[in-house]
Amino acid sequence: MCIRDRSEGRDDAAVYDLGDGTAVVSTTDFFMPIVDDPVDFGRIAAVKALSDVYAMGAHPLLAISILGWPVDHLPAEAASAVLEGARIACREAGIPIGGGHSIDNPEPIFGLAVTGRVEIDHLKMNRGARAGDRLFLTKPLGVGILTTAQKKGILDPSHMTLARDVMVKPNRIGARLGMYPWVHAMTDVTGFGFLGHLSELCEASGLSAHVDLEHVPLLEPKLLDLYLGQKCIPGGTRQNLDSYGERVGPLPERVRDILFDPQTSGGLLLAVDPAHEADLIELLAEEGEDRFPGLGHLVEAEEPLITVF
Repeated sequence: MCIRDRSEGRDDAAVYDLGDGTAVVSTTDFFMPIVDDPVDFGRIAAVKALSDVYAMGAHPLLAISILGWPVDHLPAEAASAVLEGARIACREAGIPIGGGHSIDNPEPIFGLAVTGRVEIDHLKMNRGARAGDRLFLTKPLGVGILTTAQKKGILDPSHMTLARDVMVKPNRIGARLGMYPWVHAMTDVTGFGFLGHLSELCEASGLSAHVDLEHVPLLEPKLLDLYLGQKCIPGGTRQNLDSYGERVGPLPERVRDILFDPQTSGGLLLAVDPAHEADLIELLAEEGEDRFPGLGHLVEAEEPLITVF
């Protein structure tokens, strides 16, 4: 039976109980290019799709590609390069791309449908967090601001790889985090921005959050300020503010534009038992992950849903 419909609580994937103590995890994700290099585009799209499986505490098993390509306007070699980028990401994940489907499309799109498996006791969702839990984020914010600067043609060449390096970094540590009962809730931060995904975690768990702005990990804060000053604000930022803004206490404009910045292939947002904060830091170190400090904690439900200090 389906034990978690993705639409129920906006979790990262659907989950189907196999009746043997394990479950299938199934998801899909695809989008239009946000970088110029086709290999990078394919790699980012694949890492983003795989992240939905990792965010459930699952191990990916197989991917199927989804490709839309304007065959009369872009060369087939570029599409092959996109697919090669995806193969790179899937090889890193230890899984094959078992075929797929392509269509002629006015705009290029690419992504994957990914199937994974998880022990049901290790399944993580965006619900289940508890008051007092510490909040962690495994990647810095700001990807949307930098990719918007690139689209506008004003991104300094020396800054070209900053966002890309974040986006191609896999969230495979999620499969290991699923093993630990002291990780109470987990999701990845993508298009809804940090505050959007935190809002959903809070609502699913019936809690509120206090966020320490000083400890929110950011991609080169001075650079973000530079490009924000040049109006490099993704359209998704305004959409996120319209959707989630009323759930968050008052924020300065700069802070709002960063914390609602839509991320592509962002990090994992974790709610962790405070007694095991040191265990998490040790685990991140073992996996070679960035070890950002806790950025806040969860409290009993209150108004507003999220307060940033």
